[in-house]
Amino acid sequence: MRIAVDGRELAGQPTGVGRYLAEILDAWNGLPAAGAHEIVICAPQPVPLPQHGSMRASVRSAPGGGTLWEQRALPRLASDADVLFAPGYTGPLRTRVPMVVTIHDVSFAAHPEWFSWREGTRRRLLTTLTARRAAKIITVSDFSKREIVRHLGVGTSKVEVIYSGATAWSTAPDAAREPLVLYVGSLFNRRHIPELIAGFSRLAQRHPDARLDIVGDNRTRPHLDVDRLIADSGSSDRIRARSYVADDELASLYRRASAFAFVSEYEGFAMTPLEALGAGVPVMLLDTEVAREIYGPAAVYVARPEPELIASALERLLHDPLERRRTLDAATVQLERYSWRECAQRTLQVLLSSARQATR
Repeated sequence: MRIAVDGRELAGQPTGVGRYLAEILDAWNGLPAAGAHEIVICAPQPVPLPQHGSMRASVRSAPGGGTLWEQRALPRLASDADVLFAPGYTGPLRTRVPMVVTIHDVSFAAHPEWFSWREGTRRRLLTTLTARRAAKIITVSDFSKREIVRHLGVGTSKVEVIYSGATAWSTAPDAAREPLVLYVGSLFNRRHIPELIAGFSRLAQRHPDARLDIVGDNRTRPHLDVDRLIADSGSSDRIRARSYVADDELASLYRRASAFAFVSEYEGFAMTPLEALGAGVPVMLLDTEVAREIYGPAAVYVARPEPELIASALERLLHDPLERRRTLDAATVQLERYSWRECAQRTLQVLLSSARQATR
């Protein structure tokens, strides 16, 4: 079969959906079953493809971007495909090709106050219409499935839960690690960056060697001036914020970090804390339904996004060997649930099944 893929998130500096799709394509490249099919990556510009594997892949491009490109150019690029995979929430509403869409979460519907009126309306409308148009919806957690059914008005049988994988990063022994707290992920208001900075500053008063690295594009709304928050924290010489780092630098951060902080109140899955666990870095999370589902006992949880609670939790991860060992021992079992190979294999099965049903 010919499988078209919306690959626009692979361009530039992939994060989030782009990394999710890149991992699936890499895994398909190692699956003999994927080699029997043709993969056509559709994008506004040429994008990199996995090399030296079994996957037969090519790129089709047409200039443009955003919703207009998605609704006009993508249907033309995918017109001769047997099925279209849209990995980032939305897809073309007018196409004869059966479509499978991955909806990672519905924060824009569950919490419209986090979005501008225009952006929230666009996301809610397009995602709802895509969900109804799609032959099948993939999501990344049981929590997100319940949210999709509740907010988008689709039946439970239409939504397939396929966990994302845990990206493999190199590990290092505790003796080689630094008193470094790491955050990786786009900056959203729901991820409580001001409280993280304030909590770290309290920790730094007790442990002057501690440092905090924040890596992620600032997408907060209302906009937060993160540089100003750091400057006013009292610990500005020990906090660094960057919008993006290349994979080699990210790997270095994971090898050097001793704790990972992710104080988010709403996620579909949250990949970066899982990456941290895979790299041997214990994690601190806000105690939410989805965090418990994905991470189970392999984390230290804070009940509320309060600076003192954050500081105490980070102190335990940095300076309590028994707590560090408890979370990392639990992570060994928890990580077995998350495989990019299994995610890619099950995604391929959903795509092929949707294509076959459309021809009946």
